[in-house]
Amino acid sequence: MNLSALLPCLVVLGSLLPAIIIFKLPEKSVRIRTVLNLAGATLKLVLVGWMLWGVTQGYSYEARWVLLPGIELVLRADPLALFFVTLSACLWLLTTIYAIGYLENEPHRSRFFGFFSLCVTAAIGVAMAGNLLTFLIFYELLTLTTYPLVVHRGTEAARKAGQTYLIYTLGGGSLMLLGTVWLYTLTGNLEFTEGGFLSGLGAEHHTSLVIIFILLMIGLGVKAALVPLHGWLPKAMVAPAPVSALLHAVAVVKAGAFGIVRVVYEVFGIEFAQQLKLLLPLAIWASITIVWGSLLAVFQEDLKKRLAYSTVSQVSYIALGTALFGPVGTIGGLVHLVHQGVMKITLFFSAGNYAETLGVYKIRDMNGAGRRMPLTSISFSIAALGMMGAPLTAGAVTKYWLKNGAIAAQMDWVVWVLWISTALNAIYFLPILWRLWLLPAPAQWPSKVTAKNPWPVTPWQLLLPPALTAFAVVAFGILAMYDVGPIAWAQFITDREYFNTEP
Repeated sequence: MNLSALLPCLVVLGSLLPAIIIFKLPEKSVRIRTVLNLAGATLKLVLVGWMLWGVTQGYSYEARWVLLPGIELVLRADPLALFFVTLSACLWLLTTIYAIGYLENEPHRSRFFGFFSLCVTAAIGVAMAGNLLTFLIFYELLTLTTYPLVVHRGTEAARKAGQTYLIYTLGGGSLMLLGTVWLYTLTGNLEFTEGGFLSGLGAEHHTSLVIIFILLMIGLGVKAALVPLHGWLPKAMVAPAPVSALLHAVAVVKAGAFGIVRVVYEVFGIEFAQQLKLLLPLAIWASITIVWGSLLAVFQEDLKKRLAYSTVSQVSYIALGTALFGPVGTIGGLVHLVHQGVMKITLFFSAGNYAETLGVYKIRDMNGAGRRMPLTSISFSIAALGMMGAPLTAGAVTKYWLKNGAIAAQMDWVVWVLWISTALNAIYFLPILWRLWLLPAPAQWPSKVTAKNPWPVTPWQLLLPPALTAFAVVAFGILAMYDVGPIAWAQFITDREYFNTEP
């Protein structure tokens, strides 16, 4: 196996091998478990950086294994794959640091970190899948590896949430399997191809292709939490904070959104999807989800549930950008894959800090927490302002490109959807910021203060990750003015999808 085939395998193995070893470790092997987690995450990041550089220089990275005649398992590090892989690798390292501090005194840590690493392995496989079959295999592995994380606490609420999660995601996966098999019987091909591979089929197959598209979109829409397929996501908030961060910013919902991008651009092809009139219904579905998710968030008193419904809304920006016919909207949707990830993970890291340090889970209990936990609250505030689209933040960049993409695609009504979403973002985030910074703190926080710990301090492992991701929220907003960072890579991908340009 040459280096171009070896690197994609090593990126997957970078989290798979530590997972296998961690499962065998006793609970007391804290140092070994920590070293394995951090070494695997760091190695993955280095390898991804290597491939990023290589792709810009014209190198290709691909590994293939024949499963059956005409059916292959393919791992490919193309520009779109590396966009998602880079996000996953960076945020996995930060989430690992956070989880080490968060679970310091928890039981079953070897089980948790084993499945945690397997989850990231599946997410990386989803990102680097070179055909729809490989994508589907890792997509279902992602379901199976995240389920133990959702039910990690072992409570009745956790078990019910896990059951709901399996019903939704396995149901969606079944529809994806049906669509994939049907597509293969029509074409004999499942390879992701820039510009798609279906436009050559005759008009007699167009009805079948529309049905296949619907099946695939529903299957992907479950994990992407498109309304009304979102019911599992708020219930999964019973999971520990690192799991919530993983679900919302790195793995599950991103896998669904990423799959929508893959199917539209590299199975159907954006021009053929427009010809079949598939893009407008997808844009309407995404827009309904954006508004409905935001409305539901307004009425949530539990902080993590408000953030969960915010995810339902915000992830649909990716699907919306995908459905806007034209390169400008595509750039907006793609860049939001990264921007939403860093903003949302900051919010969930911060929510976990409030819960661990002050025992605060409800928004009504957050009065004065900004002065009590300034670094966490500054991070939370930056991410919340980013979600609202405040200037010089990543969220502002996303909304700028999506607005211009909607106008370029002659879908001006989408601009109103974005304005309504922004207003609702402000309605459910500004009261939290008001409580954090402007209301007096209570005489007693909900946490159990003891004589040994009269002034609970947030461990540095819980402070560093949200501080870094909050910095990224601002950095991505400022760097966008210079066409570098995620924007530059999104433009690179879009040029290839629309104009077939090579580096």
